[in-house]
This record gives sequence, C-alpha cells and structure tokens, in this order.
Amino acid sequence: MSVIKYTEKDLQLLARLMRAEAEGEGTLGMLMVGNVGVNRVLGDCLDFKQITNIEQMVFQNPGGFEATQKGYFYQRARESEIDLARRVVNGERFHPASNGLWFFRPAGNCPPTWFNQKNSGRYKKHCFYQPTSKDCPKVYSI
Repeated sequence: MSVIKYTEKDLQLLARLMRAEAEGEGTLGMLMVGNVGVNRVLGDCLDFKQITNIEQMVFQNPGGFEATQKGYFYQRARESEIDLARRVVNGERFHPASNGLWFFRPAGNCPPTWFNQKNSGRYKKHCFYQPTSKDCPKVYSI
C-alpha cells in the first residue's frame, strides 16, 4: 500500500526526477532522492505545506529541485527507475534519507546543519538533511 497517492504519470515524473538528480549515485542514491520527494508530499510542513502531490513536489519553485529549475530534467523515465519510484511511494526508506526533506552536493564536507536542519548523513556526494519530528511529524509517521 502506498504512503502517498499517485498515478502512473506521477510515478514517471518521480522516476525522471530520481534519475536527473542522482543517476550518477546509482540505485541507492536514486532511491534516497525518491525518499526526499515522498517526504515532501507526505510532510505538510515547513517549505512543503502547499505540496499535496508528486507533480507539485517535482515542479515546486522556489525551493524545489535543481533538475527542474536548471534544465537537466529532460530524460524519460526508464522501467528500472519507474520500479524504484514505485518502491519509495510504497514506503521503502533508505538511510540517511529516510526522514529527509533536503539534500545537496557540497564541494567538501557536509555542514552539520543546512537551513537549520540537521545533517542525517552522506551518501556518496550528497548530504541529506532532516527536520525534527516536532516540526514535521508526518515525515516520521511511516
């Protein structure tokens, strides 16, 4: 059972986002980007109070993803990425993105906080950040 509502079009959008943001990080990196996306839809908190579906999350501006804002969101979703997207909308979680709402790729080490959010860890080149359970309890509900 899914943790957020979605259509097949939504799955393709999420899969495209995962590929655009983390293809170079491999399967696990793409799954973690998917976790962040699902958390933004699920969360109803902070910068994501108006985000109620995958399409809004993918194209959120400002505050969204570089892939959609800087022009590298152009590749179609392959079946393998659609399968990964299905896994995250069905609730699979991957540390350090399990409860994350943000990630970015710094030039050096991960800062301990980013926009007042705690670093939850690094996977390859991306640092992940999560809100507190007080600020975003729905992110911690699954």
